[in-house]
Amino acid sequence: MGQLLIRNVDDSLIDTLKRRAASAGRSMEAEARDALARGTQLSGEEKVAIVHAIQAEVESLKVPGVEQTPAWILIREGRDER
Repeated sequence: MGQLLIRNVDDSLIDTLKRRAASAGRSMEAEARDALARGTQLSGEEKVAIVHAIQAEVESLKVPGVEQTPAWILIREGRDER
């Protein structure tokens, strides 16, 4: 796993992390890792935006006028050939 060094953290933020860690019975480092993990989770709207971006990218790769074979059909054909 990687390491992260954060400089110039406000003292009140450090005190809050220390208090939360103590009340949870764990280290301040563990509390900080948990706070970072919670803070970097994608919201529902962000997930939807990513799906829409991927769908748009897939659409842009299609050749106009050429019908696309669904993936499940190609997979089934490949399995049946074995």
